[in-house]
Amino acid sequence: MNIKLMRSAFFASALAAVAGFNTSCRHGSAQQQMPPPNVTVAPVEQKEIVEWSGFTGRVEPVESVEVRPRVSGYIQEVRFQSGQLVKKGDVLFVIDPRWNQAVFDQRQAEYEQARREQERTAQLLANQAISTEEADARKARYDEAKALLDSARLDLEYTQVRAPIDGRVSRALLTQGNYVSGIAGAASLLTTIVSVDPVYVNADIDEEAYLKFSELVRAKKLGDDDGGKIPVQLELADEQGFPHQGHIESFDNHLNPGTGSILLRAVFSNDDGRLVPGLFARIRIPLSDRHPALLVDERAIGTDQSQKFVLTLTPTNTVAYQPVQLGPQVEGQRVVRSGLQAGDEIVVNGLERVRPGMQVTAQKETLNASSNGRQTASR
Repeated sequence: MNIKLMRSAFFASALAAVAGFNTSCRHGSAQQQMPPPNVTVAPVEQKEIVEWSGFTGRVEPVESVEVRPRVSGYIQEVRFQSGQLVKKGDVLFVIDPRWNQAVFDQRQAEYEQARREQERTAQLLANQAISTEEADARKARYDEAKALLDSARLDLEYTQVRAPIDGRVSRALLTQGNYVSGIAGAASLLTTIVSVDPVYVNADIDEEAYLKFSELVRAKKLGDDDGGKIPVQLELADEQGFPHQGHIESFDNHLNPGTGSILLRAVFSNDDGRLVPGLFARIRIPLSDRHPALLVDERAIGTDQSQKFVLTLTPTNTVAYQPVQLGPQVEGQRVVRSGLQAGDEIVVNGLERVRPGMQVTAQKETLNASSNGRQTASR
């Protein structure tokens, strides 16, 4: 065979093999190329909100009373159960009244004698049967007997120790058979009562929040209820959404220089008795007037070191990195101070699967009807 022909045949077969290899590689690469990842996007919403700032407080009773006897003696009876709701005037303890009853009976007899003498005094004086000095002495004895009778009556009444306020009573600290002292300044503590409805919640407010709040009050930019009171909201440790509504009662008259805070007192109704004095609670107060704000889903927010960002959807179905400045939370959403505009579409699901510049397949999230309307925000 001609050597030239052999070389030509070899090069032709080699070129065919290379061409087949390239075609196979292109086909395999096409088969291995992954489709764009699926993500869920949602538009940036604009709503009217009130920004709130949250603080930790403690529930306190409006009234709290230590129940002590006013006379001394032995406890004869306890007429309540621990934790019972009592009304003002209910009898809680009975102190053995026999001694006081005997004193009262004696004082009453003395009073009746003095009263009869006093009733005859005017006639006897007119008939000159007694002197003026004797008439004055009878009047003095009558007045003294009346005062002693009134005192004895009070002591007898005080053998029944009554509730001074409406509220919830604690346990009996001294029970039947124990001797109690009614001496002023050394009277025995029998129990305590706290009022239950309404209740106070006291919380320390930092200086920055207080100054902002005060400025809004002076500018009359805070909403109020029908009574002109500024609203405040509360939730307990096992609650969400701040279901309890109240109003601000007062601020203290000075800031604590050690903590840089001032004490706020709020009032809440407590008709179901859930707000037990002593409980910790979280309250929030308004720190803005009602205004429009941009809101995004919390799921859309990523963290890049100290920078917060979202991924926005471009017209070419790629995602772009967008730094944002954030404000307070709004029931699962977050206020955006800057970086976005109303209507921008951002990735809310699948953020971990994509990177800036990647092509994506976007699905729009369906908005709940309940999310429309005005919202409130908390820090």
